[in-house]
Amino acid sequence: MGHVEGLRERKKLRTRRTIAAEALRLFAERGYEETTIADIAAAADVSPRTFFSYFPSKEDVVFAEIDDRLAEVAERLATRPPGEPPLATIRRSMVDIMEALVSEAGQYGSVQIQLILERPGLRARALQRMTDTQQELEEHLHGLCPGISEIDAVAASGIAVGGMQAVIVHCRRHGYSPEAMRDALDSALTIVERGLGSVAAFHQAPVESAG
Repeated sequence: MGHVEGLRERKKLRTRRTIAAEALRLFAERGYEETTIADIAAAADVSPRTFFSYFPSKEDVVFAEIDDRLAEVAERLATRPPGEPPLATIRRSMVDIMEALVSEAGQYGSVQIQLILERPGLRARALQRMTDTQQELEEHLHGLCPGISEIDAVAASGIAVGGMQAVIVHCRRHGYSPEAMRDALDSALTIVERGLGSVAAFHQAPVESAG
């Protein structure tokens, strides 16, 4: 049963990513306003009804990759190996996501970023996602470091999310190659780590549950 469910989930993920990729391609070729949901569904070889089972609106498809990556970060932070220091958990999670972002940026990464920067509605949605992500990271930090203060958690989540987000936007906006983007993200991660390293709670031994 688990094998069947796994196949089903992988198929759903492929369909979701196909819809998102075709949407960005059409946005690049025809324009955002000129592209309809029916156009996207036809290009992805699905029905409009299927489109809505994956995305509530045309706006949401622009954030498909971002939402998937954020979900993966949350999953990795929640599955810390026993005894792993908090900073190591954060670095491992961010490195995995960096590799995914680099490998999946593709030729339409700049289209995605340009749409978000140019359209007030999409920019507002992006800001809300960033705020939500920082709040979720704060909660994970309290789980990783039970002794961390509220301000340290807020500042640390802001450093991590804001720093990486700014570099990703810059790289995609200016069409960095995968290699250049990887180097840029690695440099950003080093800066983020230095900032997080000033938080005393991250240097405490991880607390393991009894039993």
